[in-house]
This record gives sequence, C-alpha cells and structure tokens, in this order.
Amino acid sequence: MSRIPTAAGRSGTRPVPGATPAARFRHRLRSMSLLVKFNAIFLAVFLVGLAGTAVLARHWLQASAQEQVTDRARLLMRSAGAVSTYTADHIRPLLEDHLRERFVPEAVPAFSAHEVLATLSKAYEDYGYKAAMLNPTNPRNRAVSWEEDVISQFARRPALTEFVGRRETPGGEALYIARPIRITNAACLGCHASPQTAPATLVARYGPSNGFGWRLDETLGAEVVTVPMTLPLKQASQTFWLVMGALTATFLVMGAALNLMLWSLVIRPVTGLARIADRVSLGEDAPAFEVRPGDEIGVLAASFGRMRRSLDQAMAMLESGT
Repeated sequence: MSRIPTAAGRSGTRPVPGATPAARFRHRLRSMSLLVKFNAIFLAVFLVGLAGTAVLARHWLQASAQEQVTDRARLLMRSAGAVSTYTADHIRPLLEDHLRERFVPEAVPAFSAHEVLATLSKAYEDYGYKAAMLNPTNPRNRAVSWEEDVISQFARRPALTEFVGRRETPGGEALYIARPIRITNAACLGCHASPQTAPATLVARYGPSNGFGWRLDETLGAEVVTVPMTLPLKQASQTFWLVMGALTATFLVMGAALNLMLWSLVIRPVTGLARIADRVSLGEDAPAFEVRPGDEIGVLAASFGRMRRSLDQAMAMLESGT
C-alpha cells in the first residue's frame, strides 16, 4: 500500500496497481466506515440465522401438520373399528333369522363401517374409508393399484400392523393410514371358504365368483383411511411466512435501534474528538474535549485532554527556551 496526501493534510491509502482481489477487498474493508462494517456483519449474521431458522421452522411446521392429519386418520380408523365391533356384537345377532332367508348387507361389519364413514365424508370432503380387498365379496371393495401395493407390503411383512403414506389425489396431497385385513377366526371362513359352504343368500346376492378361497391368517386386504393434507399444509405455510415476517421485522427494529445507539454513543463523539484533534494538530484554536464520565468515550476524551495540555506545555517550554 502506498501513502498519498489527502485534502485535510492527513495521509490515506490506495491499493497498489495490479494488487490481488484479496488485497483490494482488504483495502475496501479498511476504508469502510464503522457503521457500514457493523451493518454488514449484523446483516450477515442475521441472514445465516434466518436461513437456519427457516429450515428448522419449515421442517417442524410440516411435521406438525402431518402429525395432526395422522391423528385425524387414526381417529377415523378407530371409529371404523368401533362401528364394525358394534355391528358384529349387537346388530348381526339380531339379524340371524333374516339372514337365513335374505342377505342383509348391514349385518356385515365392514359394510356398516363403510356406510357410516361415507356419510361422514359428505360433510368432510376428501375424507375416505375403504376396506380394500384383493378378492372382495362386494365389487366396490376391490383394491386399486396403489392399494394393492400397500397390501403387498403387509403380505411381505406379517409383523407390520400399520402403514402411513402420502399420495396425490385430484383434490391435492392426502395422507393415508392402512392396516391389514387378516382372518384370525376360523368361523369367519364359513362364508368365504367356497361357494358351496357359503350362505345361499350371500351367493345369490354377489355370485359365486368373488370373495371365496380365503385362508386363515392370510393378508386379504387392508383398511385404508384417507385424510386430505391441503388445508393443514396451507396453514403450516401461512404460519411459516408469519414467523419469517416477524423475525424480519424484529431484525429491522433491532438494527435501527443498534444503529442509533452506535451513532449516538460511539460514532458521533469519536468523530467530534477526531475533528478537535485535527484542529489541535494544525495549531488552530479548538474547543476543549467534552468529557463524559462513566464510559470508554469519556476516558478517551480525558486522555486527549491530557495529551493536549502536555502538548501545550511542551510548546510553551520550547518557546521560552528560544
């Protein structure tokens, strides 16, 4: 770095021609004012903190939204189970005599659960329940391709009791919970082992081609509850931007307050001291240094005052000696 005179009589610096980019950057950094340096560092720290907060907040809000939807789906699944149990324990025994003459779908637990939750879905769109089967008695329960994939997961992993996933639907992204359907009671096979052993009323209603050949402990299908995620994800996104906006506003207020404090407590008094020191160094009349007790700027002003008095005494001794 070479020294050049400045208009005020002091020396400044300029980068040597052909200096490296790093040297030019250091020169620009040294030439920046204290306020600019402070704001540059403060902004860099804020941006790093905001980026980290954004990543964590988005992850936490989306995880919270999924947990909320999962709880709703499990509630629907338990509701379906409760309806099925009630039908099997209380409704079917009352209809046993009728079943010998005419098949009554309402006596089937899965049918009752489907109808109850279908009624619920009229009030809550995109909420759904289905007893998806590979070989159903009722054709409406036949599994579609993605449900077949879920059923195959249960077939490959007998210990798996629940599967949670997300998929795209015409109404947006949805979360689903699936649980395996397996026959664990041998008495249930009386209706599904073969058309010959099944109730005649059942065969007459649905035919002899579907819903037979089931085996004990075989994975026959899956109960699937679907709950939309569009609204929870939208709420999570709104909350995310609200948090980011609040953090940015807080940063702006803090930055303004810190800039004001830095200017009034440091920059302005130091600039005043520098201006008075320049006039003293040039031999001009200058006011006394303003001393503020209790802080570092006051200590600096007092030191300048002592230096000025020492300089005045030295100059007086030199003059008296001549």
